[in-house]
Amino acid sequence: MDIGIDYQDILDAHSRIKAHIIRTPLIMWEDIEENFGKKIFLKLESFQPTGSFKIRGSANKLLKLTGEEKNKGVITTSSGNHGRALAYMAKKLEIKNTICVSTKTPSHKIEAIKKLGGNVVINGENFDQAEANASDLMNSMGLTYVSSYDDPDIIAGQGTIGLEIIEDFAEVDTILVPVGGGGLAAGIALAAKGVNKNIKVIGVSMDRAPVMYHSLQAGHPIQMPEEMTIADALKGGLGIDNRYTFKICQALLDDFLIIPDEDIEKTMAALLINHRIVAEGGGAVALAAALKYPQAIGTNSVVILTGSSVDIEILYRIYKKYRPG
Repeated sequence: MDIGIDYQDILDAHSRIKAHIIRTPLIMWEDIEENFGKKIFLKLESFQPTGSFKIRGSANKLLKLTGEEKNKGVITTSSGNHGRALAYMAKKLEIKNTICVSTKTPSHKIEAIKKLGGNVVINGENFDQAEANASDLMNSMGLTYVSSYDDPDIIAGQGTIGLEIIEDFAEVDTILVPVGGGGLAAGIALAAKGVNKNIKVIGVSMDRAPVMYHSLQAGHPIQMPEEMTIADALKGGLGIDNRYTFKICQALLDDFLIIPDEDIEKTMAALLINHRIVAEGGGAVALAAALKYPQAIGTNSVVILTGSSVDIEILYRIYKKYRPG
């Protein structure tokens, strides 16, 4: 499969970005072993400096820019976490950056981007419209576009999570990965199967407009109206001209699970109450799937806990709803 990215690109990315990221820990989710006789480990990407895994891809992309590209600046479209990561890395590297978001982007994520010096442009009622606006600005201003998912350098950066998992837990047989545009799932699948083709990689999305799931069912990228969901980080389409993530996910994902918002909220509450771990909806979706469908996972599974960027009022509402007693 000629996709413009391979296992060596992920190894190179890890060497390139390691000074800018945290090698996040693996911790055991002990609750499931007692109930199902299986082991689940959480890869805590929520511990990254910007609160999500997105810093890996952003760091890899920006560190590979030419001097001229750095001088002109970069632009992207984001549902929040990618924009925050890009703004963080751009500030470190002194690169001008513009982050295009839709009117549906949570305000706390927009404020987090602004605090890092990102130039936020709010335009469009959904991710696809914001992306079209970013394309126009890119062309008019001569900026470099940094996709949040469909870019070889972004995919390679996210794939470094897979390398760390296998180095730290050689017995892993299943990895569950949240899926929005598919950059994370594509990178982890390339990394995991580059070491051991028998490792299962399972994609997970919310059940409200899971674009990648339905695209894989259709056999080609499709567009869907966005729906409100607790997993807002996973909202958005696959782009008008998806070149990488769909093909990689189609070739390498072994299964795909979709999860209702209620189960995602319950998992967010369990992480907070039982383990004092803060997870946003998109970050908790893969663990929610492992708990709902234990028959689908292996004996030694790793779940990617992708991010912690959740509004405190939403988190408090969920806590009150599901706290014991």
